[in-house]
Amino acid sequence: MLDTFQMFVLAFALGLTGALAPGPTLVATINASIPGGWTMGPKVTLGHMLSELVIVLLIVAGLATVALRYTTAVAVIGGVALVIFGLLTITGSRGVSLAGSGGGQATAAANPYFAGFFTSVANPYFWIWWLTVGSAMVIAGLAGGILLACVFMAGHWCADLGWFTLVSTGISRGKTLLSDTTYQRIMMACGIFLVIFGVYYLVRVVFPTG
Repeated sequence: MLDTFQMFVLAFALGLTGALAPGPTLVATINASIPGGWTMGPKVTLGHMLSELVIVLLIVAGLATVALRYTTAVAVIGGVALVIFGLLTITGSRGVSLAGSGGGQATAAANPYFAGFFTSVANPYFWIWWLTVGSAMVIAGLAGGILLACVFMAGHWCADLGWFTLVSTGISRGKTLLSDTTYQRIMMACGIFLVIFGVYYLVRVVFPTG
C-alpha cells in the first residue's frame, strides 16, 4: 500500500501525463491566455477541476462500492490503459505544438471557468482516462482510506494547475518560457513513464506481494 507522500507523487506524475495530452482544454487555455494573460491558466484549471470533482464524488458515492468487488479487474483495465495511453503519448509527442487554434480567444477569456469545465466534459479522452486510469487509482486510494483518495486528487490537481499555469504564463509572455521542443520532450518523458508504470502496475496485480 502506498503512503501519502508516494500517492501524492504518483498522482502528480499521472495527472501531468493527462494534462499534457493535446486537447480542447489546452486550446482553451492558450486562446484565453493571449488576450487575458497568465491568470487564465489557473481559471481554466478551476473549471476543469470542477468537472473532475463531480466524477470523483460519483466514484466515492456509488461506483467504488460496486468496483471494489472487482478490484483485480479494475486494476488490470487501469494497467492496460496506462500502457496504451503511454504509447499514444509517445507517438503523439512528435510534432505537437503549443500554437493556438486562432479562434475562440474572446469567448475563452470572457469565461475561462466555463471553458475549462465544458472543454473537459466534451473531450472523449477525459472520459476514457477517468473510466480507466482515474477510477482505478481513486479506488486504490479508497482501499487505504478516504485520506489517501483525497491525497491522490490533491496531487492530480496540482499537476493540472502547474501545467496550465505554465502554459498560460508562457503564452502571455510570447512563449519564451516553453518552446514546442521542450513540450515535445516533456510529453515523450511522460509517455515513457506511463508505459513503465503500467507494466509495473500489471505485474503487481498478476504477482501480488501480499
